[in-house]
Amino acid sequence: MKRVRCPKCDKLLTFDETRYSEGQSLVFVCDDCGKQFSIRIGKSKLKDTQKNENFDEAHSSCEMGYVTVLENVFGYKQVFPLTEGDNFIGRRCVGTAVQIPIESGDMSMDRRHCNINVKRNKQGELIYTLSDGPSLTGTFLMNEVLAPKERIRIEDGAIITLGATTLIFRSTPE
Repeated sequence: MKRVRCPKCDKLLTFDETRYSEGQSLVFVCDDCGKQFSIRIGKSKLKDTQKNENFDEAHSSCEMGYVTVLENVFGYKQVFPLTEGDNFIGRRCVGTAVQIPIESGDMSMDRRHCNINVKRNKQGELIYTLSDGPSLTGTFLMNEVLAPKERIRIEDGAIITLGATTLIFRSTPE
């Protein structure tokens, strides 16, 4: 199954790409907003719609580490690389500025839920710290809720829970 995004409301629509040939035009009608739009099937279109689902492609560009969003009823598996500095994480929504926009129907995850800060210490080692947004439902690290304004150091394999969505943190491979 492949996904395309509605140009008006940004909702993901799915279709079975095996039923269509390259160069064929498809017309979609968004269930949410009623917008009618079309796409032409091509090699690049089919690869672009699943840019975050392929773990190997995303993992190869993760010099500073990455977070993996586990697939659940709210969304599919997603992998996001971290950059040096602040990496704000939240639910993807039009107009919300976060570095890691998670595609999810999980309304218990805020649009700007938490932050992972990546910096180097004096020895050049990467240090990762997690802090809450502040969010309405809280940010959990290994099933322990973070206090307001608390910054906690995280290590490879840390499990972070935002609302009903789970992320696994992975530091850069040595």
